[in-house]
Amino acid sequence: MSIGQLNAERADRRILVVEDDPTVLEVTSSYLRAAGYVVSTAIDGFEALAAAERLKPDLVVLDRMLPGIDGAEVCRRIRARASVPIILLTALGAPEDRILGLEAGADDYLTKPFSPRELVLRVQSILRRSVVDFRPEEPLTLREFTLDWSARIIRKHDRELILTSREFDLFAFLLKHPAQAFGRGELLRAVWHWEFGDLSTVTVTVRRLREKIEQDSTNPTILVTVWGVGYRLNL
Repeated sequence: MSIGQLNAERADRRILVVEDDPTVLEVTSSYLRAAGYVVSTAIDGFEALAAAERLKPDLVVLDRMLPGIDGAEVCRRIRARASVPIILLTALGAPEDRILGLEAGADDYLTKPFSPRELVLRVQSILRRSVVDFRPEEPLTLREFTLDWSARIIRKHDRELILTSREFDLFAFLLKHPAQAFGRGELLRAVWHWEFGDLSTVTVTVRRLREKIEQDSTNPTILVTVWGVGYRLNL
């Protein structure tokens, strides 16, 4: 795909930026617009929920600390209604704070202060599945699961699973590599495309995914833990 085609694709992609700090909001929005995206903004939790419902954005950049409604709660409410990717911005750098954001349904997070260029790269990484890396493939069926990559849908017994962007990417990767054990670092590189990052990101995403695919997520039989290694899909 040419640069011109890529920019044209991005011009149809709307990013909702939710941030109450006017400087961070302006800088973040400017960088995303310069990268070719259509950007809308909101400055508190109530406005964010209304904008997400009205605009149906392709991705949300969401501050963790917001007036009105906390960013984690905004994330939960958006996630309850849509599978739109969410990147959480947080000034809270403790692991438990990052985990809380991921458990609320965020696909990714950045700790403040952050580089606006890194944010743009994270946005591109999440959205590129349907832009740069679009590959029409034949549906893949393994036992009760069917992966339709081109439609970005995974079904269990013909029922579509409601997955976040990262949950889909992780499960799709594992469906393509059944019975293979992967460490959390390997999954971070293969699915998130991060060379470095918090391994708890993988742990939380696995936990959320198990809640959607397992009969009993506390006693998983499909996405199992391989002690001393990581995880394996038993299909």
